[in-house]
Amino acid sequence: MRTPQWQKSSNCQEGEACVHVAATAETVHLTESADPNQSILSTDRDTFGALLRALKKNHS
Repeated sequence: MRTPQWQKSSNCQEGEACVHVAATAETVHLTESADPNQSILSTDRDTFGALLRALKKNHS
């Protein structure tokens, strides 16, 4: 299995309180710490897209 290429959220504060995202063709992976090998949440792209739309809607 390939090692995911983690990307830090653009809304990150200083320190390790950040969301990191990595994606493959089928799956989106999320982790909350600077050590992405700890707890990883994985979902499909459609579900992740629905999450982003809901967050953007609630943010406006």
